[in-house]
Amino acid sequence: MTDLTLLRSFLATVDAGAITPAARALFLTQPALSRRLQQLEQEFGAPLLERSARGVSPTEEGRLVAEAGRDLVARWDTLCSDVRALGNLESGRIRIGGGATAVSFLLPAAIASFQERYPGVLFQVKEAGSREVERDVADERLELGLVTLPIEPDLVAKLEVTPLICDQIVLVSAEGHPFHGKKRIAASKLDGQDLVGFESPSAIRSLIDGALAEAGVRMNVVMELRSIPAILRMVITTRRLAFVSRLALTTLGGSSGAPEMKQVSPISVSGLSIARDLAVVRRRDRPLSPAAQAFLKLL
Repeated sequence: MTDLTLLRSFLATVDAGAITPAARALFLTQPALSRRLQQLEQEFGAPLLERSARGVSPTEEGRLVAEAGRDLVARWDTLCSDVRALGNLESGRIRIGGGATAVSFLLPAAIASFQERYPGVLFQVKEAGSREVERDVADERLELGLVTLPIEPDLVAKLEVTPLICDQIVLVSAEGHPFHGKKRIAASKLDGQDLVGFESPSAIRSLIDGALAEAGVRMNVVMELRSIPAILRMVITTRRLAFVSRLALTTLGGSSGAPEMKQVSPISVSGLSIARDLAVVRRRDRPLSPAAQAFLKLL
């Protein structure tokens, strides 16, 4: 029998002022309750109740136990309630990170869907490059990370990888550029062209640079930006080219709040195919919180 059970029995007796009504409230026999009270007094090594013909009342020690005991029981009940709430996804916190594309175009819809079902769960979202997110997950600053594969070789043993989606990277142009309106061009046509690029050394920038080098194409990176909406606006205003995520283009294309999408168009490039695999990473040796486990399943 736990000490809290004994304490609850004692508090019920103090509140009732007599053994018989307290036993009835606790669904116990009078002898069973008396044994519990005796056991608690043995635990403290002091008498806790004064018994008289009128009933029972706490001794000086009993008043001390009752005052502190009510606080202990209340805190325990709150703790139990909080733990149940976490397990039932009535509360909780999900610490997740990802690159600009993931945070801007993958997570919003997923989080909205999740919070519609579990409104008590709080999200803490960090936007950073894939390599930084991987480190944060490995160091337990984040529970989940959306990253571009492959992950850093020295983290392979620490992180569990769940493949998520294959994202095509496409060339875009805007009105005023000679390529605008063309459906397809040869990769060689890109040689010497100005490019609005992602910041270096991000995972997506490394992927694009590698694909261009493999195709024997050299482009002039004239500026580096982090977010796709910012890149698209630069494409429109400076009449230069850029490579961006098709996932982002599809998402922005369906958004009435993205007027830049009406002014840019994708172009297929013969001899050049760029794609990246996005995945969710987590610590291999740490269990996820109930909320994070449910969100990973949704993703």
